[in-house]
Amino acid sequence: MPAAGYAALMDEQPTLLPPGTPAPDFTLPRSQYASVCLRDFRGRRVVLAFYPADWEPVSGEQLMLYQEYAPTLESLRADLIGISTDGIWCHAAFARHAGVHFPLLADSQPKGAVARAYGAYLEREGLSTRALFVIDERGLIRWNQAFPAPVNPGVDGILCALDAVGAIEDATLRQADGGGYAHDA
Repeated sequence: MPAAGYAALMDEQPTLLPPGTPAPDFTLPRSQYASVCLRDFRGRRVVLAFYPADWEPVSGEQLMLYQEYAPTLESLRADLIGISTDGIWCHAAFARHAGVHFPLLADSQPKGAVARAYGAYLEREGLSTRALFVIDERGLIRWNQAFPAPVNPGVDGILCALDAVGAIEDATLRQADGGGYAHDA
């Protein structure tokens, strides 16, 4: 007998784009009047949070947790973007209800196109898996992870990945500066 509900979501394993891959550009609607384009974030770090649905309980907990950590992410020079196959009206109602202020984008026309590009779409279910991506300032995927539907991924993985991206950036700057920021006399 085939699995149903959450169990079915855990059966289908997504194949996420690997770290080091250029993040596919996209433009998705945030509202009836505004869209968000990934290339507009070039020069900043981006956290993409793919999730199954706005009103799904674990997604709600996940997105509200991310809103609580928004100042921390901002201090790490990272912007957070939520993406699901829900429409703009559903996103707007949920964001108002949950107090979410970061962009929730509608990957609905065509359904799941961006999630497919990132390897985060569950064909059988017709929705995004729960997956996180950290994209660096140059537009490269630096970290990702998929999670089973009933698991709230929390923020630890995101924070560790952003710290690692910062360490790589610092090492690159030191190398460009000849091995250090300060020189002894």
